Amino acid sequence: MVRPLLLGLLLTASAPVAPPSSTPPDVLLITIDTLRADRLGFAGDRRAATPNLDRLAATGRVFTDAHAHNVVTLPSHTNILTGLYPFQHGVRENSGFRLGADVPTMATLLAAQGYRTAAFVAAFPLDSRFGLDHGFEIYDDRVPKGSRPDEFVMPERRGDDMVARASTWWQAHRGQKRFLWLHLFDPHAPYDPPEPHATTFRDDPYRGEVAATDAFLGPLLEPFLAGREPAALVIVTADHGEALGDHGEATHGLFAYEPTLKVPLVIWGSGVTPGRDDRAARHVDLLPTVLAATGVAKPTATRLPGRSLLLPPDDGAAGESYFEALSAALNRGWAPLTGLIRDGRKAIQLPLPELYDLAADPGEMRNLAAEPGAAELLAAVPQRAWPPAPRERPAPEVEAQLRALGYVSGSTAVRERFGPEDDPKTLLALDRQIHQIVEAISQGRAAAAVVTARELVTARPSMPLGHSLLAQALLAASDTSGAVAAMERARREHAASEPLLRQLALSLAELGRAAEAVTLLSPFALTGELETRVTLAEAHSEAGRQTEAEALIAQVLSTDPEDPRALETSGLVALRQGRWALARDRSQQALEQNGTLPRAWNNLGVARFQLGDREGALDAWQKAVDFDPKLFDALYNLGMKAAAAGRTEQARRALDAFLKTAPASRYSRDFDKVRQALAALDGGR
Repeated sequence: MVRPLLLGLLLTASAPVAPPSSTPPDVLLITIDTLRADRLGFAGDRRAATPNLDRLAATGRVFTDAHAHNVVTLPSHTNILTGLYPFQHGVRENSGFRLGADVPTMATLLAAQGYRTAAFVAAFPLDSRFGLDHGFEIYDDRVPKGSRPDEFVMPERRGDDMVARASTWWQAHRGQKRFLWLHLFDPHAPYDPPEPHATTFRDDPYRGEVAATDAFLGPLLEPFLAGREPAALVIVTADHGEALGDHGEATHGLFAYEPTLKVPLVIWGSGVTPGRDDRAARHVDLLPTVLAATGVAKPTATRLPGRSLLLPPDDGAAGESYFEALSAALNRGWAPLTGLIRDGRKAIQLPLPELYDLAADPGEMRNLAAEPGAAELLAAVPQRAWPPAPRERPAPEVEAQLRALGYVSGSTAVRERFGPEDDPKTLLALDRQIHQIVEAISQGRAAAAVVTARELVTARPSMPLGHSLLAQALLAASDTSGAVAAMERARREHAASEPLLRQLALSLAELGRAAEAVTLLSPFALTGELETRVTLAEAHSEAGRQTEAEALIAQVLSTDPEDPRALETSGLVALRQGRWALARDRSQQALEQNGTLPRAWNNLGVARFQLGDREGALDAWQKAVDFDPKLFDALYNLGMKAAAAGRTEQARRALDAFLKTAPASRYSRDFDKVRQALAALDGGR
């Protein structure tokens, strides 16, 4: 067991900080996703196994009162890189928002002063499509994309791979001014640490993930700690924490209590006096800190709300920090959570407001909102924080079409009035149900998921997420017609999100109603998310409109040339056009981005077969059904062609599975052919 290292003298708000170096230092920013501030050795956790971060903290400056401004990944990192509050830069959630190209970032400001810049991000919420790639020469976001929606798992890359990539870039640019941002995702749920940490922390896999992350960082941090690297400013923080059941929250994103809002923060190296610092520190302070250390001027277009943490702590700066948690408001229609920390008191603005004295009550158990003086701090929470401005407003006629579809988010009006019945604290039981549904679907318990999802929709019929989860549960139970009925109800009740409309379109196409799917999604052709445009392209293709589908896919690929689902759909369109070589190439390109896409494997099999590569086709179809045993077209292709090729056992397994699992509503015409093929195989036994 690793015990916390002694960090020496506790530096109070009157202690000096060393001035920055006259030589512009390299800058290394490390953000660790979902890392609680109290789960590290240097924070006093005696069970933690974080020797590398403890060593950095022992010779760096540890800010013991650091806070994020968001409790989800994308907006929190946007705060760090821009030095702006979320209501200033406009990115409020993990999807549906994109940072404007005109907003200066840490990368754009340093690059303008001759820094080489690179970012290595480990999870999809930081994909370049959301705008954080501005100013980076290298923005390595090659996270597997295109996963099936029923997986409910965020695509990510493991920390050791990320550190190896980042270290290679760092060493390749030795002797130049370098800015490197490294993002690690490992502590994020679900918690599945690698060995030996899985065994060491068998009873606490979250701590195991933190220990693994620390071990991954060892090779990157060691050269700095050993003095083998030139002057550098190293910053380590988290985007947010993890609730782990505190206040009834399982993970993060719902509330903004200290387990998710407070973050670790260590600043090490050039111009930094080692020790512990009890000043209020914020994510918006990190950009001013980096600019002060490197001698780069602040942007003039927008006044940065933060201050350099390298300045003397007694310069009179106010310790005030805005924060928000809007995921439930934007995705569920619940009340938005906004708040303010000022001089150790924390105000949470909700229909049932909260106020805590963090020094006297760090567990936030005694709500002081009804006491004298509370109203003043609650009233100080910025009123312009809600509602959020839409990133793109469509033309009025398109907006009218969206309303007619029952679409409730993005470009349509956001609710501004809420009551106690909308407060997340009041709806905590529904949050638990949401987690239960996701868990049941992920574990293959579709029937249980359907029951709970129906209860959820009954309890909160206005919540779009409930309808989406019910549809997903019904699809997992192979009840496509029931799922379509549930989604149509959501449209009628104006509780349809863009993801729900995407799924409805896919399901309609599966039922042979492709023209309806096209009508449904056409208003999103220009303003919708990339995933929606790809779905519209698929619907066009199913309806026999290959030219329209091809044009939409070209539009998506012009924005993201490596989008695997767009490449996969392009391969399908090429198949339907009889362009076998293009279909093969596009399918292979999709699989280079994500090798687990079953439809891409099926398309590749068809293309290979048409090009005369019979063995390659069978291998591709086998891959398709290995990844998705319910991909019935691939089962049929594999079974029939394997039988013709004399692969008897392979054919029999595929054909048997097809007969037992394929829905008669769609494949009844194929059943006689399959039975005849099986009879022929049995006759030749």
